[in-house]
Amino acid sequence: MSNYRRAYEPNGSYFFTVVTHRRQAWLSSIDNVRRLREAFMFVHTRRPFKLDAIVVLPDHLHCIWTMTRDPDFSIRWQMIKTHFSRFIPVSTSSRGHKRVWQPRFWEHLIRDDRDYARHLDYIHFNPVKHGYVHRPCEWPHSSFGKFVRLGWYSRDWGSTQPELIKGIDPE
Repeated sequence: MSNYRRAYEPNGSYFFTVVTHRRQAWLSSIDNVRRLREAFMFVHTRRPFKLDAIVVLPDHLHCIWTMTRDPDFSIRWQMIKTHFSRFIPVSTSSRGHKRVWQPRFWEHLIRDDRDYARHLDYIHFNPVKHGYVHRPCEWPHSSFGKFVRLGWYSRDWGSTQPELIKGIDPE
């Protein structure tokens, strides 16, 4: 049994990587992206959190959440995965779990503004990194447009790897 401990920080901001089981491309269909969005909204109404940024790729997603009073992000991920998986026709494991998601996820507690900016850049550059598009503005399943409207990025940002994210690879 693992002795891994997660750091639950009230009002903390976290970067997450969540991956599908065996990197299957469950998130490549528009219907499944919509189902994922519905799962996020379902959980948000029951256990609020602020979704600061997100990118959804065919076999994984990255996002930043800022927690509210209740910092238990693990239960939220369990609820999102379960809600989404209900709609996916796939076999179950010997324990009765659907094989849609990897059982765990990766989290990083954001330390400061520079760390936040670095992970925000990582999220929005990810579709370019994986070769899906040439610029982040071309990827439809991302919060990049929101940050362009807020003035954090120019529309043409990210055609080359930003310096701030060199050496980061939480996949």
